[in-house]
Parts: sequence; structure tokens; C-alpha cells
Amino acid sequence: MSPPVALAGGGAAASPSAAAPSAGEFRTGWPTLLLALAGVGTSVSALLIYSLGTLIVPLQQAFGWSRADLQLAVSFLAAGGAISVNFVGWLNLRYGMRAVSGMSLLALALGFVALTQLPASVGWLYLAYLVLPFIGIGTTPVTWTHVVNLHFERHRGLALSLVLCGTGLAAALLPPLLNAAMARWGWQAGYATLGALVALFWLSSAWRRLPARVPGQAPKEPAASHTAAAAAAGMPWQQAVKSRNFWVCNIGLALVVSAIYGLTANTVPLLRDLGLPAATASAVFSAFGIALIVGRIAVGALIDRLWAPGVAAVVLALPAAGCALFLTADAGTPLPLLVLATVLCGVGAGAEFDIAAYLVARYFGLRDYGRLFGMHLGLVTIGSAVAPFGFAALLRSTGGYHPLLMLCAAACVIGPALLLSLGRYPQLSPTETST
Repeated sequence: MSPPVALAGGGAAASPSAAAPSAGEFRTGWPTLLLALAGVGTSVSALLIYSLGTLIVPLQQAFGWSRADLQLAVSFLAAGGAISVNFVGWLNLRYGMRAVSGMSLLALALGFVALTQLPASVGWLYLAYLVLPFIGIGTTPVTWTHVVNLHFERHRGLALSLVLCGTGLAAALLPPLLNAAMARWGWQAGYATLGALVALFWLSSAWRRLPARVPGQAPKEPAASHTAAAAAAGMPWQQAVKSRNFWVCNIGLALVVSAIYGLTANTVPLLRDLGLPAATASAVFSAFGIALIVGRIAVGALIDRLWAPGVAAVVLALPAAGCALFLTADAGTPLPLLVLATVLCGVGAGAEFDIAAYLVARYFGLRDYGRLFGMHLGLVTIGSAVAPFGFAALLRSTGGYHPLLMLCAAACVIGPALLLSLGRYPQLSPTETST
């Protein structure tokens, strides 16, 4: 079990009233978990990423755009996300999570409705995918993981993993939902459905459970005292961004994410090159999604009990083992071995986001969590946007997947190994904000 974060100055132990909420975190925190799960599932990134594959063919048929042109929308989405995510923490501190998320949800719903009126030029699609992350800035996982971190400490890892399964739910539910809508009403129904999902969340008023920033208001209950003390504990942003550990997290996890991004995009084509039919290759890749969810929950439980960088070093290195299996595969490789290789890659994909959110909260505290985690996500997203161009150039120059697999395997060994240098968890307190 990870050591508790100090809640009083000078490293003093937390008072019983402040520590009490950890005993029943899930009993009192399930509304927060459900809120954050719905928030992650309807976030601008989840909705746009997991809907694009379903929208590509209808958009191609409606406008005549090539699939290569449509794939570039991902890079514009990544660019918008990499920039906008750096402002989430500041906005939440300035105006409060409740106000920022409420406005963002309404604006995002209207933005999706506006997409039903796309002109015939693909440039407008690129512009929309660049701008939507700014419109939906308060719906990003930065907000939802922050509110979970405020409530959970003892079971923080598991809580984060459960909430971040919202992306898995989006990936599972959006394709059949959008397909059914577009089969009846055309491609416009796809974006209208996305807007309706966000609008339903906004109309439910569930987001009003998010904390509003009320300067100077003293907490009246032990749970509120615990939350306020936890929110005040941690490094100031200026100190954290100058620390070695922050950049170790950024570099180590960016290497892993970039590698997993490449594996995600290229596993099915690789399997096809090994002689598998399209249906079989897709079925094998479905194991990736299952492993992602299982890995996410398992890792969340483990980092509550064990040293998180040690867990990361093992779990995030599993895709390297998957790459090794793919490197030795040929047309005669048994199908279960290909499934195993895919599962190993999927477990790593599911673990990275949980570990990142946990490490930022544990090593730097919650005082400027939104800004720090937003900056981390921005840097990692830049890597995810740039990596596909490098992978494409590598494939064009070599004509095969072996160099790409070797590069991904190396990234999934070096990145997790860097995290082992983070050291013990610091004892963070509100007085640290003066340093």
C-alpha cells in the first residue's frame, strides 16, 4: 500500500477526522466514480477518436474524400488536444470545474450538431477536428481524473482505472450506435448522435456535482476538510516543471504511448500480411480491447498496493514481449500465439493512462494537478501525433514491419526503465506551496 500524503505542515500525520474518509472511499465515492466514468466516456477525445472509424466510409461515400485524407483528421485532433489540454487546469482553478465543464458540454453538443452541415471541402473537417478540443476543453480526462484524485487516496489507483474504462465503453458502444443511426438517416445522424449523447449528459445536470471554486469558504464537514487539505497539498506548478521526476514521467511514458499508438494502427495490417483473412484479423485484434480493460483495472488495483513505478516497469514492458512474438511470427504461427501477442500489447495500452494520472498525483500532489497532468497529456499527445508519420516513413523505406516492431519494443523497454529512477513517493503538504 502506498504511503498516505501528509495533510499537515511539517510532515505531521493527518488528523483522524481527515483520514477517516479513506476507510469508506468507495462507499461514499461511488457517485463521483459514476460521474467521472460518464464524463470520460463522453469526452471530446473519446467521442471523436472512437467514432472516426465508423464515420470514414459514410463520409467517403457522401463527399468522395479518400480514406487517406480522412485519416489525417486524427492528426488535427491530436494537435488541437495537445494545445488545448494545457489550459484545462488553469481554467478549472480560475473558474471552477463545474462552470468550465458545464459550458464545455453545452458548447460541444452544439459543435457536433454544427458538423452535420459540413461543406464539401475536407479542409472544413480538419478545422472542426482541430477546434473541437478547444470547445470541449472542460470534458477532457484532466477534469474527471482530478475530481477522482480529490476523493480517493487509499484506493486511488483502482478508482482511476475504473473511471478511465469510460474510453473502453465508448469504443464498444459507439460503432453499433452510430451504424444504426447512419443506416437510417445518413452520415449526418452520426454527428447528431454524438451531440445527443453530450446533450443528455448536460441535461442530466450530473456535472453539477463537480466542485465549484469558492475562495475563502471554510469546510464544514470532515470529508470536506479531507478534500480541501488534499487539494492544497503538493508542489507549485513552477517547481514541478523544473523537477527531474516530472520530465522522467513525460519522456518515459511518451515513449510507451508512441509505441502503442504504432502497434494499435498496424496490428491488423500485420496480421493480414501473415495470411489471416480480414474477419479473422479483426477478431484477433478484438483481444486488444479486452486486454486493455482488464489491464487497466488490474494495474489500478496493483498500484494501490505496490510501488507504482515498479508496476509500470513490468506492465508497460509487456508490449515489448508482444513485439518479440510478432517478430518471430510467420504464416504457420498458431492463432493462439498471435492472440497472446495482441493481448500483451493491449495490457500495456490499458495501463499507461492510469499510471500517468497516478504518478502525477502521487509525486507532485493535487495543488496544480490539472495544469501538470494537462501539460503531460499535451506532450504525450504531440508524440502520438508525430509517431505515425515516422512509422509510415519507416514502412515505406523498409517495406516490412520488422524495423517498426523492433523500434516499438525498444521504446517499451527504455520508457518503463526510466520510471524506475523516480524514487520513493514524497510526503507532500500544504506548506510545500511556499517553496
